[in-house]
Amino acid sequence: MMNKIIHNKVNNSIKIVIILVVIGFTQIIIAQNTPKEEDYYRITKVPTPEGIKVEGGGVLSLPDGSIAVCTRRGDVWIIENPTMGNGTPSKFIKFASGLHEPLGLAYRDGALYTAQRGELTKLVDTDGDRIADVYQTIYAWPLSTHYHEYSFGPVLAPDDAFFVTANVAFGSEEWWRGESRVPWRGWTMKIYEDGRMEPWATGMRSPAGYGLIDGELFYTDNQGDWVGSGGLWHLPKGVVTAHPAGLKWSGHKDSPIKLTEAEFYAKIDMRQVKKNGRYVKPENIIDEEDPDFVYEAKESFPEMQLPAVVLPHGILGISNSEVKVDKTEGKFGPFSGQVLIGDMGQSKIMRVVLEKVKGEYQGVAFDFRSGFQSGVMRMDFDKSGNLFVGETNRGWGSAGTTNSGLEYLTWTGRVPFEMKTVKSMPDGFEIEFTKPVDKSSAEDLDSYKGKSYIYKYHAAYGSPQANLETINLKGVKVSEDGYKVRIVTDNLRPFYVHEMTLPGVKEKESGQLTLHPTFYYTLNNIAEGDRLELSQLSTKRSSSIKKKVVKKPRVSKTAATKKRKTVLTDAQVQPLLTNNTCVACHHKEKRLVGPSFKLIAKRNYTDEEMVKLIYNPQPKNWPEYATPMAPMPQVPKVEALKIAAWINSLK
Repeated sequence: MMNKIIHNKVNNSIKIVIILVVIGFTQIIIAQNTPKEEDYYRITKVPTPEGIKVEGGGVLSLPDGSIAVCTRRGDVWIIENPTMGNGTPSKFIKFASGLHEPLGLAYRDGALYTAQRGELTKLVDTDGDRIADVYQTIYAWPLSTHYHEYSFGPVLAPDDAFFVTANVAFGSEEWWRGESRVPWRGWTMKIYEDGRMEPWATGMRSPAGYGLIDGELFYTDNQGDWVGSGGLWHLPKGVVTAHPAGLKWSGHKDSPIKLTEAEFYAKIDMRQVKKNGRYVKPENIIDEEDPDFVYEAKESFPEMQLPAVVLPHGILGISNSEVKVDKTEGKFGPFSGQVLIGDMGQSKIMRVVLEKVKGEYQGVAFDFRSGFQSGVMRMDFDKSGNLFVGETNRGWGSAGTTNSGLEYLTWTGRVPFEMKTVKSMPDGFEIEFTKPVDKSSAEDLDSYKGKSYIYKYHAAYGSPQANLETINLKGVKVSEDGYKVRIVTDNLRPFYVHEMTLPGVKEKESGQLTLHPTFYYTLNNIAEGDRLELSQLSTKRSSSIKKKVVKKPRVSKTAATKKRKTVLTDAQVQPLLTNNTCVACHHKEKRLVGPSFKLIAKRNYTDEEMVKLIYNPQPKNWPEYATPMAPMPQVPKVEALKIAAWINSLK
C-alpha cells in the first residue's frame, strides 16, 4: 500500500514537472512568435570607410543606381553599389567638398543641387570623372551667423523650379524666442534656375522636412515656440502656418502675404514680459481658462493654414524630418502611395495617409519603424525598393547609438497585420486592415479605447495635450470580408487629434494583435455622407458578461496602507510610461533624448518634487541635453506619483 502511494506521488510530481515544462516552452514560443517590426522591415547598415563621417543631410537615389549623400560637414559623396550586391564592396567617391552644412539634394539633367546655409548651389561634373568641376550659385540669401539658421532643400517643383525652407534664429536675450533676423528666415522660397526668387509662404519654425505629395508642396515642422506639436502642413502659396517671426517681412514688395506682425500680436498675446529688468521665458499656464488654438487664429487671419496631420509630440517623434512618398508599386510592401515621415529625436519613421475633406487635407498617422542608429534626417528609395536613410544627431540629440550614419530599410516580403489606413466618416472612422480581422474580437467595443485632444497655440515652448475627452464609442460594424471596421461615435471634434487604440482586435487567421495598435487622426473637417443606424452596429462588450462574484477576504487597515505604498514593478509601470510618452525621451538605463530614469533617481527629488517637474520642467537643471522637455500637465497626478515612486526605487 505504501509503495503504491509513493508511486502515485512520483507520477504526480512527474506530471507537474511536464506541465510546467510545457507551459514554459509555450511561453517561449509565444514570445518568439510575437510580431516585431524587424520581421517585416529590416535595417541594414551601409559600411563606411574609415575617416568618412556620413552625417546625412541629404540622400538621393541617382539614375545609375548609385546613392548621393551630402553631409553636414560639407561633402557630397557618390556611393556605388551601396547594397553591396553580389558581395562586391561599396565604393565611396567624393563628388564635392567645402560646402556650408548642406541639408538636401536634388537631381536634374546630370547636375546635383543642394541648399547650403546661405545659397542654392548647382554642382556639375563636366568631364565624367564623378567629381564636380562647377560650383554655381543659383541664388543666395542673407545670414545673421546664428547657429540655428539651417536651410533645407531643395525640392524640385513640377515646373522645374526649386523650393527651399529656412529656419528661424533665436533671440540674444530672449534665447527661447524664434526670430527672423534677416529676410526670408522662417519662410519657404521658390527659386528658379535663372536666379529669380519668389517668396512662397511663411510660418516655418524649424522646417526640416519637405516633399511633394501628388505634385503639391508639404513640409514638416518641429515642436517649439508657437508649434505645440510637430506635424505635416500643406503649403500652397501665400499661407501662414504657425510661427509668426517671418511676418516681419510681409511688407516686402514681393511678399504674397499681407498680414503684419502688428495685426497678429494685436489678436494673440506675444507674452513678452519683463521682470526685474529682464525678459521672462513664457511657460505653459496650467489650468488655463481660455488658451488660444490655431483654428481660432484662422478665424481672424484667413491666411493661417492648419496642419494636415498632427504628429503627437513624444509619440510620433519629437523633431520631424523628411517627407517621402512610397512610389515603389509594392516593392516596399503593402503601403504603396502612402507618406513616410522621419524623425531625428526618436530615430524612427512614421506612416501617414492623407485625404481631402471639404477641400482641406487631413489624415491619419501611425508608427512604422524605429531602431535606426541615429536621427533620421533624409530618405530616398532606390530602384529596387530599398529606402536609404541619412542620419545625424549633432546639436539635436537622438535615441540612436551613434552621431551619424547611412542605413537602408528593406521589406522582407512578409505582410504585417496593421491598420492600413483610416478614413473620416460623418459619425466616426472607417479602419482598413492589411489582413482580415477576427470578427468576434472586432465586434467587441472593449477592443477599442480612444481620446481626442488639441495643442495650444502660444509663445511657450511646445504644448501639453489640452481639452482631453474620451471618445464615446457607440458601436462598430465589421465588413463581410473582415478587412474593414466602421467605428461610430457621437463626439467627433473638428480641429482635434482623435487617438484610438485597438488593444483587442485580432487577426482572423493567427489571432495576433496589430503590430502598431494606435492611430492618430487629425480631423480638420467632419466628412459628409450617410450615418449608420444603431441597428446596424455591434454594441456588445465582453466586460459586461456577468462573472461569479468572489468574496474578497477582509484586509486590515495597516495591510491596505502598505499595499497602497507598494512601488510598481518594471512590467507594471511600463504601460504608464508608454501611455504618458515618457519612453519617447527616456530609458531606464541609458541616455536617449533626455537622461535615463536611473540618472534622474540620483538627483534625490521627492516623489512630489518629481511630479512638479513633470508638470513644469526645468531644462536649466539639465544643460547637457539639447532638447528641452515639454510640460506634461495632462499626466494624471495619481499616475505621475506612481512613475515618480518607481524612478526613485532605481537608486
